[in-house]
Amino acid sequence: MRQRQFISEDTRAIFMKNTIPSLPRKGRRCKICKGPVRGRSDKIFCSTSCKNEYHVRLRQATSKAVKETDKILHRNRSILLEVMGKNAQQKKVDRLVLERKKFRFNYFTRTYINSRGKCYHYVYDFAWMEFSDLEILIRRFGKHS
Repeated sequence: MRQRQFISEDTRAIFMKNTIPSLPRKGRRCKICKGPVRGRSDKIFCSTSCKNEYHVRLRQATSKAVKETDKILHRNRSILLEVMGKNAQQKKVDRLVLERKKFRFNYFTRTYINSRGKCYHYVYDFAWMEFSDLEILIRRFGKHS
């Protein structure tokens, strides 16, 4: 007596093709361990542990760069708050005052060019603009403006 077949020969062939481990293609190596990569042609890691290791390292590198930049931005904001005081909305200061406090002029969160063509450099809720070669105009924006 013949056994009943629940799947077609075509389905069985596809299943067998997908379950037999494919051989690594020549030259394909894992990004982490440099071992052979098996499977799809766009696969770049040999295992999930190598894939996880790659993403952990990527997050750590990104996190370090972001933390350093964020630290500088917070320091710049603290300097602007110190120079402005708690209640002032706008103040003109000598550039030298900010330089002495080690203000980093090339770190800011965004820029805005007003209708007169002057460029404001924002550091969170503060903005500064070069008023002249020696003077900086600082403005406070947000809740208090």
